[in-house]
Amino acid sequence: MAANTLSILKPSVNNLSTRIFVRAAGLDFEEVDVWGKKGTPEFLGKDPADLTPLLEEAGLPNGSLWESCAIMSYLCNKHGLESFYPTDPARRAMVDSAMFYVIGTLYPYITRATYPTLQFPQYAGEVGASDVDDDAKARAVSAATDAVAQPLEAFRVFFLTGGRFIGGDSPSIADIRFAASLEFLRAVDYPFPAWAEDYLSAVESALGEAYTEPASDVRGYVASVKPEAVGA
Repeated sequence: MAANTLSILKPSVNNLSTRIFVRAAGLDFEEVDVWGKKGTPEFLGKDPADLTPLLEEAGLPNGSLWESCAIMSYLCNKHGLESFYPTDPARRAMVDSAMFYVIGTLYPYITRATYPTLQFPQYAGEVGASDVDDDAKARAVSAATDAVAQPLEAFRVFFLTGGRFIGGDSPSIADIRFAASLEFLRAVDYPFPAWAEDYLSAVESALGEAYTEPASDVRGYVASVKPEAVGA
């Protein structure tokens, strides 16, 4: 039996982060695709938030852990993976700051810009989940897409001026989380600035098949739902 069990949804970039990480870190793991199987009493017994990715591991207080950044941080701490999550307080603070900025600022814009095309449910209370007309929803998507530019530029200026990656000379868990998040923007043909395209290529090149193999699931799903793929 594998030391780590990951319940995952293959089209998800939140799941993609941990899927890339466990491969790049060379950890012993088993993946369980729970597409269509969430929400059951068995799953909710392990994960009352009904979220993926879900790590099951004997060393955890409740036997399981959700949230991609928390999972990656925990596994780095447990296995002493300095190259992915530095122990120096200042360098670690940069990695943490980048991850929190992704999940707190950038990714919410990405979800609002891409989830309608991806056919993912919108969050309650947002325009996309409301009963407003299609024009209003389209304007909300356009506004969210436009808003991506500012946090992208903040990343470049603050996190990527001191080295090739947020983590320095090699990708950290923050680079993995950032790069994976950007994969969804292909759904709306987002016009990445040249530096962002170069950065994504550099992360994938540095991590090799550990990135490319799980990313192919997200890319395949994105290609299948884009308007030109479905004849819209």
